[in-house]
Amino acid sequence: MSEQVRLAKYFTDCGVLSRRAAEEEIKKGRVKVNGTPAELGQKITPGEDVVEYGGKKITPPKQAGKVYVMLNKPRGFVTTMSDEKGRPTVATLTKGVGTRVYPVGRLDMDSSGLLLMTNDGELANRLTHPRHDIPKIYHVLVAGHPTTAQMTGLGSPADLDGYITQPIRVRKLAEGEHETLLEMTLYEGRNRQIRRICETQGLRVKQLVRVAIGEVELGDLPEGKYTRLTSNQIAYLKGERDHV
Repeated sequence: MSEQVRLAKYFTDCGVLSRRAAEEEIKKGRVKVNGTPAELGQKITPGEDVVEYGGKKITPPKQAGKVYVMLNKPRGFVTTMSDEKGRPTVATLTKGVGTRVYPVGRLDMDSSGLLLMTNDGELANRLTHPRHDIPKIYHVLVAGHPTTAQMTGLGSPADLDGYITQPIRVRKLAEGEHETLLEMTLYEGRNRQIRRICETQGLRVKQLVRVAIGEVELGDLPEGKYTRLTSNQIAYLKGERDHV
């Protein structure tokens, strides 16, 4: 027999409504359990009790199915599921997914942009393996105007704590009066790698945004929001397809 859960939580588990919204709908009499109007605080047994909302049966996502989402992580959020210092985590931004998903790799707290999250451990391992061949693309805003020598240094292998990094592809996207926007493409993800390499060249990073992982692009996804990956994007990340 399945464990009982509160009806409002069941709605969040199914990715239909937040707990608060579900409680409001229950109060308004719009939710039925086994054909009877539900009560606030009521518990149900998933898989046995029939829950209806707006005339439609509410069912949890298939447990066998894997979930893949792309989150536009804002600055100030840590890439963990919980934080002992009480800082906001990416887990709070994906509560509506309907199942627990975990970050693939990391984006440091001061960086923003594309973060993949999934409950597919096999894909997570593939994408975080040092030898994976899918590039990560960043837009990096630095103070000032990098010289030719600095640009060469940014793209060259660097010694980070005894580890020699792979070359990075670097190009200028735009220049302002006091800053320059760079695009940096790398195939590995050492801790704070871009920031540390910029420091070796005397450059200060003002903003760092991951805009793509291979052909999976952030696009116009609003900051703090997530979207589910398409079947083409999933197949591409798994190496089952060359292009999205």
